[in-house]
Amino acid sequence: MPSPNSDTEKHRTHLYGRRKGKRLRASLRDALDHDLPQVRIDPEKIAPPCNPKAFFSPDIEKIWLEIGFGGGEHLAAQAQANPHVGFIGAEIFENGIASLLKQRANAGLKNIRILDNDARAFLPFLADNCLDRVFLLYPDPWPKAKHAKRRFVNQSTLDQLARLMTPSAELRIATDHPEYARWCLRHAPIHPAFQWNVSGPESWKCRPQDAIATRYEKKAIREGRTPMYLTFLRVAG
Repeated sequence: MPSPNSDTEKHRTHLYGRRKGKRLRASLRDALDHDLPQVRIDPEKIAPPCNPKAFFSPDIEKIWLEIGFGGGEHLAAQAQANPHVGFIGAEIFENGIASLLKQRANAGLKNIRILDNDARAFLPFLADNCLDRVFLLYPDPWPKAKHAKRRFVNQSTLDQLARLMTPSAELRIATDHPEYARWCLRHAPIHPAFQWNVSGPESWKCRPQDAIATRYEKKAIREGRTPMYLTFLRVAG
């Protein structure tokens, strides 16, 4: 059987985007140094196929994954509202990771685990049918045509999510970038595993009722951009 390290090397991906921002204040640096090791998922210590429920206590019933959780406010709110769901947040920006750790500590949340790596390096290690919901909220749209291949939504990642998501699981995407929305609608609905869950010609303007506005959504509205919400269902078969 291949070692975890060799599997990690096989599935290693190139990371795009910043790892660090402005200097962290002491409390956030302390959260990174002391709290992150308690909840961190290390891909190099995972042997496939991995059931992500193994990262949580036995009372966890479902697993939800947020890819690129930004400041962590959405993930923390969802974790607080759904104590029997295990939340895995993937993010490479350490300022955002520190922010989520602080929110986790303040609310006493026990159902959060953090992958401080690109989610694409993690997905191949997971067992089939293990994710009950996936969030992709305000990802980098990579607006230049030459950078389009960097967008998370593509044939390869949709194939991975199709393998990992349970029947009827939701893939929720939010963006304020029209071209990224068009890109998603050109790729996800034609994938045989996904169906666009749309109820009317303008339902894409409605944030899901159990979601909250992230800081990126609030910024988009302040700057005159329209948030768009796209939900795709994992179809059975």
